[in-house]
Amino acid sequence: MTVVWTLIGFFSGSLMFSYWIGCLLKMNIRKTGDGNPGAANLWKEAGFQFGLLGIALDFLKGYVPIYFILQTGNETGVELIPIALAPILGHAFSPFLKFSGGKSLAVTFGVWSALTQFRASFIYALILAFFFILTKIIKKGGKTSSNEDGIQTTVGFFILLFYLFYKHYPNFMLWTWLGNFSILLWKNRNAFLQPIKNRRAKSLI
Repeated sequence: MTVVWTLIGFFSGSLMFSYWIGCLLKMNIRKTGDGNPGAANLWKEAGFQFGLLGIALDFLKGYVPIYFILQTGNETGVELIPIALAPILGHAFSPFLKFSGGKSLAVTFGVWSALTQFRASFIYALILAFFFILTKIIKKGGKTSSNEDGIQTTVGFFILLFYLFYKHYPNFMLWTWLGNFSILLWKNRNAFLQPIKNRRAKSLI
């Protein structure tokens, strides 16, 4: 059943609600900002009402399948690793968008809310809130770029590992964290590589 649940989770994650809402509004959110077909660009393009709807749907497609599986109790321990990662992978590499996809932030919150009864996702939200406030102070209220947002979400998720260790979460959750972190790092790789590219470009001038 692990394979079946993994496929169900992947299908759930691959449903690109924010992109489809944009299409219904005759907006191609992949042409907005960083081209991410997720809720952030839907928010920018269609306003906060539709942005919140996109966030909620992306959250639920990670939360609902994992919550349901945990309630059945049929899959436990290491069996949950591929199942938990499946919605995140589905969003990041959606077959509905030719295996392209979003950065998986909202669906990550959904998965970890189900896995830890909202505890880890709450800590992650606090970490990101701290980064948000700190960046606002540094930039004197200015807006952050998509690259800066990507770095913050990835580094914030790395810091979450210390909380998981501190609370002695089981090993399968640590492996799930590693898989999730790898996906976030890959989807935000350009945010980390761009400063290096800029430095190289300046050195050639």
